[in-house]
Amino acid sequence: MSHGPTVDDVIAVAEFRAALRQFMRRSERVARGSGLTPQRYLLLLMIKGSPGGDEQSTVTELSERLQLAQSTVTELVRRAEDAGLVAREQSQRDARVAHLRLTEEGERRLHRSFTELQTERRQLAEAFSHLEQAAAV
Repeated sequence: MSHGPTVDDVIAVAEFRAALRQFMRRSERVARGSGLTPQRYLLLLMIKGSPGGDEQSTVTELSERLQLAQSTVTELVRRAEDAGLVAREQSQRDARVAHLRLTEEGERRLHRSFTELQTERRQLAEAFSHLEQAAAV
């Protein structure tokens, strides 16, 4: 006989999902307050926070990280370029590849949003910790 989740399990997951949703909503408001759409904030964050630590990315890498079609990311990048937030640089190794980096304005807006969300990231980490504790029991 299979035992379903306990009420405590369901409460822990519900609380985590509520915390995650609150984080996402607050992130959207903070991004807009910094003059960024939520999608642009995420784009800038993914470029600046690229896994290689070189603060640049390609459209292909961004497509994978954002789980979006390459055509969608290409359009997001084009609009961010038009807004003066992102710049392209041709790869030294492969002329078919363009590396994306933040402009000074992109850096400024990302920094403002990122800094304002420190408390929310801490609260989300606490909610995740509670979820892990509930799963361990």
